[in-house]
Amino acid sequence: MPNVELFGTSRCPYTSEMREWLEWKGRAFIEYDVEADSDALARMRSLAQPPFTVPLLVEDGKVIQVGWQGRGCVVAK
Repeated sequence: MPNVELFGTSRCPYTSEMREWLEWKGRAFIEYDVEADSDALARMRSLAQPPFTVPLLVEDGKVIQVGWQGRGCVVAK
């Protein structure tokens, strides 16, 4: 199982950009859509601090990046 997780939404263009970057780098990752998956949203909230912003990149259970190049989409509470 990949140790890299990408939390995002289908409507956030920055999630798409981060996904493309991870694919370009050849990184294995699992992606969660926090608007479609309530368990993923709960996990993201346990890992990050408000305001909850996507994309959120987690490696080995630790947040390593919030947003993409200084931009992100705030997820409704």
